[in-house]
Amino acid sequence: MKKIALHWQVIIALVLGVLYAVFAVNMGWQSVTKAYISPFGDIFINLLKLIAVPLVLFSIITGIGSLKNIKQLGRVGVKTLLIYVGTTMSAILIGLFLVNLIKPGEFTSNESRLEKRIEYELWLADNPHVISLDEISELENPSNEKLIIEVQKRVSATGISSAVQDKIDKANNNKSKGPLAPIVDIVPKNVIVALAEMEMLQIIFFAIFFGVVLVNLNDKHAKPVRELMEGLSELFVAMVNLIIKTMPFFVFALMSGSLVEAAGENMTKLKEQLLFLGHYSWVVVLALFMVAFIFYPLLIQLFVKRLSIMQFLKGISKAQLTAFSTSSSMATLPVTMECVHDNLKVPKPISSFVLPIGATVNMDGTSLYQAIAVVAMAQFHMIDLSFAQQMIIVLTATLASIGAAAVPSAGLVLMIVVLESVGLNPAWIAIILPVDRILDMCRTVVNVTGDATVSTIIAASEQTSEKSN
Repeated sequence: MKKIALHWQVIIALVLGVLYAVFAVNMGWQSVTKAYISPFGDIFINLLKLIAVPLVLFSIITGIGSLKNIKQLGRVGVKTLLIYVGTTMSAILIGLFLVNLIKPGEFTSNESRLEKRIEYELWLADNPHVISLDEISELENPSNEKLIIEVQKRVSATGISSAVQDKIDKANNNKSKGPLAPIVDIVPKNVIVALAEMEMLQIIFFAIFFGVVLVNLNDKHAKPVRELMEGLSELFVAMVNLIIKTMPFFVFALMSGSLVEAAGENMTKLKEQLLFLGHYSWVVVLALFMVAFIFYPLLIQLFVKRLSIMQFLKGISKAQLTAFSTSSSMATLPVTMECVHDNLKVPKPISSFVLPIGATVNMDGTSLYQAIAVVAMAQFHMIDLSFAQQMIIVLTATLASIGAAAVPSAGLVLMIVVLESVGLNPAWIAIILPVDRILDMCRTVVNVTGDATVSTIIAASEQTSEKSN
């Protein structure tokens, strides 16, 4: 009997995970799932993260060490950053186009939106330093007096949840640093601490520094170091291949556990809230689909003549499935590197340099989702953001995505920064929390696909440069 291909095993595991989650919630098996199934999903992510950090370190060193000279490194580095910024801004603009066209925040009833508008104006009154985005004032409308009292009581009774407050605190800690703090933070005081705490930008800085020195070292001393780095890189790739063989089981545990946790004790929510979340979610998914399966393949079609769209999508399918199940670009990195090198035939010096950087700084899906979420929530609160304000979202989301943690739900912390940049309430992230986990899985697919796209384009451009020389 012919063995089922691994990617089909993973798809079957995803479907079974969804079916089990529905069954478990209806049967009240949340505690059993959390105790006996979810831990296996956590083990899978931990295993991938265990490998990801040393793989990034040795891959970048090996990639730079394999380059012919520093001039080539500088050329590849500049191309990498420029294309990553370009794809991120393009993804955000696609998201803004759809959210302004479809207006998911306006599908709810006028009564519900009026209540949300009053919530926003009450928040403005409590935060006088925030400038109002328009001249409307529902608080001064006498016909709203009864509703205002009800909203005031409800807001004061519920307050801010601990999960939301934790993310606001994290965003405020980052905001309190000086303007050059991000540059300072890139340079590690201690590389061992950086490795232990998974400070990816610091690890990448050290790896690039190490690789640059290695390229300039005389061959007598550089050769044994280069061979050691290559050997360690291959060792961790072999460890990845071993883990991937068991991926279907872990994916089932990860999918079922995350869905059961997201559903909670009761799958029914308030009707108006669900209506907003439903329309917001499908707009996000549509935008992510357009970026991952139309925009990126078109870039491949334009700049990489040797690959067809189907070859590209088939080549990265395993990485996309892993990204969907783990919700982490960094945890998916070992699989992405394998797909890009083995299936897309990107040379190791390029993939080993471009992909680890992309897993850290390239968050196209996350930035797109932030833009849609902020505009949709503004629409839900009867606020029309101007073109200039939406351009601030583009700029802030692009800058915030650089250095974002490549872990599940990191985008929520960054969204607080984006909300505050246009004068909106950061606590609004509580509105989208119920569906964030599922959307996080989808946007990670875009992040990983973007990494693969950029590395393939850069490889093609480098091959063209070599031929012209």
